[in-house]
Amino acid sequence: MSYSIGTLSQNAGCASQTIRYYEEIGLLSPPSRTEGNQRRFTDKHMEELTFIRHGRELGFSLDALRELMHMASKPQASCHVADSIARKQLEEVNSKITRLNALKVELERMVVECNHGNIATCRVLEILSNHELCKSHSH
Repeated sequence: MSYSIGTLSQNAGCASQTIRYYEEIGLLSPPSRTEGNQRRFTDKHMEELTFIRHGRELGFSLDALRELMHMASKPQASCHVADSIARKQLEEVNSKITRLNALKVELERMVVECNHGNIATCRVLEILSNHELCKSHSH
């Protein structure tokens, strides 16, 4: 099957500009072109784009996805590197969760300590103005 960039964009749920960018940086295989120089994408491009989009949703960097896609083309190779990339991503996600939990606690404290008075005595603004008043410095 052959797709225009608009059809690929619509079917994959990805902006045309993003598809062009992925092609430009070599993440998406170069499509064939018509005599009028229009890009023509195939099911292979749809699969690549689906792989990229899912990887991005999981937070993988473009470089990590490039490496993972390269590995996917070698089905008999060891998956040790792929596992290492996924483990590193998991560590980054866990680190973000820790920071977000600290942020949540601090925001909850700010809201609870707010006495709903006037701006001059607003605890939210006071804490935002003075980072030393934060209980957690990990956000």
